[in-house]
Amino acid sequence: MSNAQRPDGWQPEQYARFRAEREQPFYDLLALVEPAPGGRVVDLGCGTGVLTRVLHERTQASQTVGIDRSEAMLRKSAEHEGGGVRFERGDIAEFSGLDGGRLDIVFANASIQWVPDHASLFPRLAAMLKPGGQLAVQMPANEDHASHAVAREVAQQSPHAEALGGFVYRHSIESAEWYAEQLARLGFAEQHVRVQVYLHRLPGPEDVVEWVKGSLLTGYRDRMSSDDYEAFETAYRQRLLAVLPDERPFLYPFKRLLLWGRTS
Repeated sequence: MSNAQRPDGWQPEQYARFRAEREQPFYDLLALVEPAPGGRVVDLGCGTGVLTRVLHERTQASQTVGIDRSEAMLRKSAEHEGGGVRFERGDIAEFSGLDGGRLDIVFANASIQWVPDHASLFPRLAAMLKPGGQLAVQMPANEDHASHAVAREVAQQSPHAEALGGFVYRHSIESAEWYAEQLARLGFAEQHVRVQVYLHRLPGPEDVVEWVKGSLLTGYRDRMSSDDYEAFETAYRQRLLAVLPDERPFLYPFKRLLLWGRTS
């Protein structure tokens, strides 16, 4: 089942519960991007569009198009349209560019980790850029933390494994070295690739559950009935809180990979 066909598990209000923490990587990625006055920009996985407007203004683009598959997220984007910014519903896995020629900037903040097979995705993203175009990507890289590992463990246990049809979610992300080599092979003469740890101070360990409900767990919510998902979330919460230290505030380190490249 493609992303476009699956139910929409995204909940904008839940995602926004940790808005400041989730937005900081966007600004760190945007700091790597150089302005493209009068250029054309695409924001892949734009969400509610609030940051698409910031991207548009900082890059000084003439046109910025936000793409997202979530109708729930895009319903929030209308207030950010206009002045060169518009939004379209679409699946990043199938997106091949905008009408009207190649782009100055392809920007993807916390989105393409949902898309499999980066070995074929990155050449497709590079092909959307004009000479001197920029690619900027930020992806979560926290698969080894208990918040993610426990979700995989619960997904493989009965009755959740049956409800999921054997599906276990893993972000599609390679090593930082892999992306550096890939960018070089694709003709990005300039590049910046790094892994950054964001240390979040949450009120308590139970807030880690609230964090992943707004992101990682949507990969499971999309594929289950509400009753099955409720049982899955309950099992996840119990297992996770059993392994996390009961510290207040709770320190939640979250690794992310940021990369930027400019074509020759």
